[in-house]
Amino acid sequence: MLAVTGLGKSFPGVRALSDVDLTMRAGTVHALVGENGAGKSTLIKVLTGVYRPDAGEVVYDGAPVRFATPLAAQRAGISTIYQEVNLVPLMSVARNLCLGREPRGRLGLIDFRRMHREAEEALGRLGLRVDVRRPLRELGVGAQQMVALARAVAVDARVVVMDEPTSSLEPREVATLFGVIRMLRGQGVAVVYVSHRMDELYEICDEVTVLRDGRVVHTGPLAGLDRLRLVSLMLGREIGEVRAEGLTKFSGTHDTAAEPVLTATDLTVRHRLCGVSLSVRPGEVVGLGGLLGSGRSETAKAIAGALPTDAGRVSVAGTAVRPGSTAAAIRAGISLLPEDRKAEGVVPGLSVRENIALAALPSLSRFGLVDDARIDRIVETFMKRLRIKAAGPHQKVGELSGGNQQKVLLARWLALHPKVLLLDEPTRGIDVGAKAEVQALIDELADDGLAVLLISSDTEELIEGSDRVVVLKEGVVVSELTGAAVTEDALMRAIAAVPAGGPDD
Repeated sequence: MLAVTGLGKSFPGVRALSDVDLTMRAGTVHALVGENGAGKSTLIKVLTGVYRPDAGEVVYDGAPVRFATPLAAQRAGISTIYQEVNLVPLMSVARNLCLGREPRGRLGLIDFRRMHREAEEALGRLGLRVDVRRPLRELGVGAQQMVALARAVAVDARVVVMDEPTSSLEPREVATLFGVIRMLRGQGVAVVYVSHRMDELYEICDEVTVLRDGRVVHTGPLAGLDRLRLVSLMLGREIGEVRAEGLTKFSGTHDTAAEPVLTATDLTVRHRLCGVSLSVRPGEVVGLGGLLGSGRSETAKAIAGALPTDAGRVSVAGTAVRPGSTAAAIRAGISLLPEDRKAEGVVPGLSVRENIALAALPSLSRFGLVDDARIDRIVETFMKRLRIKAAGPHQKVGELSGGNQQKVLLARWLALHPKVLLLDEPTRGIDVGAKAEVQALIDELADDGLAVLLISSDTEELIEGSDRVVVLKEGVVVSELTGAAVTEDALMRAIAAVPAGGPDD
């Protein structure tokens, strides 16, 4: 259905793809894996008309093609679901679903009644019941991802590319997605599936291609490739080395005898949070557990001043922080790494250097003049420490892989030397190698005395990385697990518990 031969693509100072061969057959799910910076995103963008290759050939349905735009690729039957929802947040759900193919009446005007009906039917097939007249931005990230999925499968595509489609989905939505993928496979559609989650790959994929440093290092059936071998191919390390070192870099518990540096008391936001209280000590990693919509991100935003509260108090080292003010929170030593790095984090049009220095500019300037030498030193330090893969500090962040964008964002907040670091899904969409690096960094920061609040949908990461886990459900704290009680069974039982009160009470 879709094949590339000898594909090459370069950016200034970076060879992103080199002599890549890849064949995707109709009625199969083909996994595309590799570390961040391996070339997966670049390959996808070449296939879908975002980039033009420097060398090689793309063959679609038996004929050579060169799509000038993503719209041209979509009209030809290639649909893409990106990790970051690539829709229009100010438009309604229905308009997003039908964008570019709106049903029209005899006078050429949009038939809104028909559009709303078709949108409701498309979402209903995925088990999503929402008011399609609402602006998309009012939905949660998971629901927005399901809208993107509904749009992708509604255009009668012959090739569907899915880039980390489950990164924002809860288990029920993941099951729905897999049902859709099996349906597409049964209809003869070729599915390209990009994910760093091993369980997903082995459950849904038929074939796999491994990229490393812009080259194909393996391609073939997935069933005959064990997980350890797959990881070693991705990392470029021997199986024995992977087995010995493991993939999780958390070292264990931390020294948490000191008094709390962060205290949040009775945080309340109408319809979102109800009396949430927690504390974090210097050198401690406290996890926030719960399903999507449980109030985890809202709690972090309320602490960081990004979400105005109706009641409650936040203090750092015993000093109250003015509520609803991100500037006051930053001055107090609170830094937040947001869940949605595209909408709330990086500025893609700015360079790596500018993105890292952005939050620290007030402290790096005097009388309105910026100290460029200090900025250069800080940027160089964090690019090395976080192993940010880029052509240089002046490369645009929008040209980097998702994992390297996440590292740039993390560097921005670490440059402020915070007392409290709030991490909302810090390893979402990051490959196993980069994930281990971030986990090791979290441990290192805690060992240096930083108070860390960790939000993660990865149960294993949450359990292995946290000294304590505060469990939320429907905006209410339902449990707190400590020490040996931090187990998967205990976390699942806590999540399944019925809260005594909720944000609507």
